[in-house]
Amino acid sequence: MSNLARKLQQEQQQQTVQVPAKAPEKRHSILTPGEKFLMFVFGVTVCFGATFMVSKQAAIYEVNKEIQLVEGNIQKQQKINSDLENQISELSTYERIKQVTEKLGLTLNENNVKGVEN
Repeated sequence: MSNLARKLQQEQQQQTVQVPAKAPEKRHSILTPGEKFLMFVFGVTVCFGATFMVSKQAAIYEVNKEIQLVEGNIQKQQKINSDLENQISELSTYERIKQVTEKLGLTLNENNVKGVEN
């Protein structure tokens, strides 16, 4: 029986040796060249869009900064204008005008006075 077992063993070895080894199959890329190109274009578009948005945000920041400065200047000028209006109203009182005319030696002629409204 040992001969029979050897023969079976040799036959099995020959069968395994005779089977040609399969060449490893080439793995094809999951993505086609067209898909790769589209992904590249998409990536470039996303990068360009992000850069564009950041630059526009920076420009908006600069404009807002300028607006703040102009509004500050407007408030300062409005304060100056209101102070000058108060000074005008103080200087244009009837009593002050009468004092200045008396200093200059002018006399008041009641028939020649005309009232003017602002």
